[in-house]
Amino acid sequence: MAVSSFIPALWNARLLHALDKAHVATNIVNRDYEGEIKQSGDTVHINTIGAVNVSSYEHGTSIVYQELSTTDQTLVVNQEKYFAFQIDDVDAAQAAGDIMDEAMGRAAYALADTSDSYLLGVIAAGGSSDNYVGSSGSPVALAANNIYINIVKLRTALDKKNVPTIGRSIVVPPDAYALLLQDERFTKVDAVAENVLTNGLVGRVAGFDVYMSNNVAKSSSTYLITAQVPEATTYAEQIVKTEALRLENSFKDGVKGLHVYGAKVVRPEAIATLFGTIS
Repeated sequence: MAVSSFIPALWNARLLHALDKAHVATNIVNRDYEGEIKQSGDTVHINTIGAVNVSSYEHGTSIVYQELSTTDQTLVVNQEKYFAFQIDDVDAAQAAGDIMDEAMGRAAYALADTSDSYLLGVIAAGGSSDNYVGSSGSPVALAANNIYINIVKLRTALDKKNVPTIGRSIVVPPDAYALLLQDERFTKVDAVAENVLTNGLVGRVAGFDVYMSNNVAKSSSTYLITAQVPEATTYAEQIVKTEALRLENSFKDGVKGLHVYGAKVVRPEAIATLFGTIS
C-alpha cells in the first residue's frame, strides 16, 4: 500500500460492506435512521405513533376524528471504537496477496464482533419484563428436553402482545444451539434451511429464525436469550474516518479508522427474554 494512493471514501465504503457481511445482530433489528448520522454524538429523534381507535359507525351521526398521540424517543450515537495497524514495507512487498485487503477484513470482523455484543446487550436490557420467561434471580435450567417448550413460551409472550409473526427471530448461544440439535422438532426444519444459512442463521424453530452468536448477553452464568422482531430495535452505524499515514523513524505505513454506532429499543413489548442456565 502507498499512502498517496489511499482513498478514504473508498475504504469507508469497503469497511461498511465488510461489516455487513460479518454482523449477526444487525439481522434482527431495523436500520431506518442510519442515513441521519454523520458522527459520534449525533442524536436522532424517533416519533412513535400511538394506537388508532376503531369506532362503530351509525348512519346520520358525525364521524369523530381521533387526534393521534406520538412518543418522542432518541437514538444517540454514543459508541466509538477504532482500529489502528501498521504495515512494514518488506512485509507488503513479500505478501502473496493484498495484505491491506486482508487486514481491513480482519478489522471489520473485530469491529462487528464488538458492536454485535453491544447491540445484543441493548436488546436484552430493553425488553419488557411482562415478556420474561424465568428471571435473573430464578433462571430456567435449560436442557435438551425443555428448551423447545421454553422457546414456545417466548412465542406465546409475543403473541399475547399482538407482535407481528413476520420477521420474528431468536438469538441463542452455542450451548443452547447444541441443545436444539438434540430435538427433532428443530432438526427437521433445520435440515430444510441448510442452503440458506447466512450471518449466524442456523435454522427455524417455533416460528423464529434462529441465529447463533457467542455475544448473547450473559449475567454471571445466566444467558439472556431474546426473541424479537426488527421493529423493536433500531441501530445505526458509520465508519466516519479512515486515514493512512507514513510512520516516522520506520519503513512502515499506518492505517487507522473510527467506527461509531448506537442502538435504541423503541418497542419493548416486541421483545421476549428467556433467562436460562446451561450446565
